[in-house]
Amino acid sequence: MKVVVTGGTGFLGRHVVWRLAARGHTVVFTGRNAGEAATVTALAGAGVDFVQVDHGAGAARAMLSDCCREADAVVHCAALSAPWGSRQAFERSNLTAVDELLAACRERGVARLVHISSPSIYFDYTDRLQVREDSPLPQPVNEYARTKRAAEERILAARLPHALILRPRAIFGPWDNALLPRLLRLIRLGRVPLLRGGRALIDLTYVDNVVDAVEASLALSVNPAGVAPVFNISNGEPVEIGELFARIATSFGLPLEAAPRPYVLADLAARVLEAGARLAPGWEPPFTRYSLATIAFSQTLDLSRAAALLGYRPRVGIDEGMRKTSAWWRASMGQHPT
Repeated sequence: MKVVVTGGTGFLGRHVVWRLAARGHTVVFTGRNAGEAATVTALAGAGVDFVQVDHGAGAARAMLSDCCREADAVVHCAALSAPWGSRQAFERSNLTAVDELLAACRERGVARLVHISSPSIYFDYTDRLQVREDSPLPQPVNEYARTKRAAEERILAARLPHALILRPRAIFGPWDNALLPRLLRLIRLGRVPLLRGGRALIDLTYVDNVVDAVEASLALSVNPAGVAPVFNISNGEPVEIGELFARIATSFGLPLEAAPRPYVLADLAARVLEAGARLAPGWEPPFTRYSLATIAFSQTLDLSRAAALLGYRPRVGIDEGMRKTSAWWRASMGQHPT
């Protein structure tokens, strides 16, 4: 099978490239960073090619069309996932990219598309437990959530015969450059706030489990009529945020200093910082209302649809995933994150 992987230089994308290459598939992956692409290619072995694509640029659509020539499937991992940024940046990375890819699929007759979305579209500053894929969606809380939801709508409207959408929650693992590094910096700085008592239940997903779901999606032949091809993905091991910080600290051999903090005051501080950032384009606040709220409010996912239709069962537990991640960090970085 020939598979095109967008965002193959990113965290999840590179793991998808490596797994598919190991399975013997022909893989073409895209990204903007040629330096990172060299690392991905070196670890992937034969049968992998890189094409440098900048979504939203004039040549991107034609380049993606060339990538999709004789392709059997596309895995769309490319996205801007960030707590802060301009509306234009999110639209270019999360919407224009989808439009370019759908055009390429139509032109080359690629019917199978696996799109990586986000459970951020469920978030509404309240506790939400065992959220199902068909649960009512609130108004998006930020540009990331807005554009990820709009991207899903465009993919479903395109009516590709075999298009599936995965919503993996809080991915972590080797090469993670977002979630765990941010939490580790808090731990090392001794500034771990336990908002709302530190009792928020959080779902995480080890990266290999997400790749398992991608493989299962590529293999799915028929989706039952009347069931939207959208699937929640997580480890299915909800953990309180206070306990999560403790597990991370233990896995990385760090002391943990955590203390309860009033959520109302933290939220007010975030509002002030965001107001300042809007007046100073180019400056990113150290934390946002959304980033604080993700460790203050519970969000867990119902996995029954993925289990029933994809046969999804998380193979790597959170503790094992933490051990694997910390071992990789020590081997590759030689030190703890700063």
